[in-house]
Amino acid sequence: MVCGIVIMGIGVCLFRLSLMGNDPSSAMVMAIGSRIGQPFSVTLIAANSIWFLLELFCGRRFIGIGTFFNWFGVGVFTDLWTAAITRLFVLPTSLAGRLGLMLLGVLILSFSCALYQTADLGIAPYDAISIIMADRLPLPYFWCRILSDSVCAVTAFALGGIVGLGTLFCALGLGPFINFFTRAAARKLCGCAGAVS
Repeated sequence: MVCGIVIMGIGVCLFRLSLMGNDPSSAMVMAIGSRIGQPFSVTLIAANSIWFLLELFCGRRFIGIGTFFNWFGVGVFTDLWTAAITRLFVLPTSLAGRLGLMLLGVLILSFSCALYQTADLGIAPYDAISIIMADRLPLPYFWCRILSDSVCAVTAFALGGIVGLGTLFCALGLGPFINFFTRAAARKLCGCAGAVS
């Protein structure tokens, strides 16, 4: 679970540096942070605090130690990785280079999500929202997730954030990659073959 959170910071960082759009929730948080002059880590902790209230009152069974590691860790590790990578490497400016950075981010983020989810030690505050919606609304989880991600993407765009190919890919395409890494690596590393993918 801890490895998943640390590696997740790299994935979000690479999406950010590709300038092709982050996952919808991160894109919204980055846009809000840019507007109020706060780093991603601080803004994400504040946003998670708000989302956690819904999880606390409507989905307490989803709370575990992983909830808090995600809550306070992803933003911090993302900012740390962003600072380190921009200091040590020259970032690509061509479309092909940025696309490559984004695709690398897809693989790393998918792998980290597989580790985090397979560990099954609690659900992140934002991720719990769509599960709670699916429990309480006559909609399957897939559509609840699309709805919550769409609200974040529209909010990010309205606030001047970067919403692009990376955002679309995260919203619609991460699932198969996460499933692959869950089966190929995460279950073996966690020693829990029966974990939910």
